[in-house]
Formats: sequence, C-alpha cells, structure tokens
Amino acid sequence: MANLTTATRKKIPTNEFALPDRRYPVEDEAHARNALSRVAQDGTPTEKATVRRKVHRLFPGIKQES
Repeated sequence: MANLTTATRKKIPTNEFALPDRRYPVEDEAHARNALSRVAQDGTPTEKATVRRKVHRLFPGIKQES
C-alpha cells in the first residue's frame, strides 16, 4: 500500500471513504483491508458495521470477519 499524503487524500472523492469526515479511505483493495483492520482496533460497533458494509459493497472478494 502506497503512502497517502495529505494532498493525495484531499483528492479522493468523499464517496471513497467508509465513514463521514473522510475517515477510512477505501479507494483500493489495500486501503479497504487497512480500513477493516483499523476500525476493528478502535471503532465503535456502529462504525465497524458501516465500514464492513462499504468494503463488502466495493470489494466483495475481501473476506469479512464478524
């Protein structure tokens, strides 16, 4: 996964983030996997469910854990 600079992050469309406030970018499979890992560590149950739904919709081949 490439480093995501501030300038690059600002260019990502809002709909390519899993949560509002441009949290958890999921513009590619690597970032989607990372979003799942990060939200599992410190996300609320609602945030976890939202990120999982978004990742599954964009990348159905990524294995989901409950």
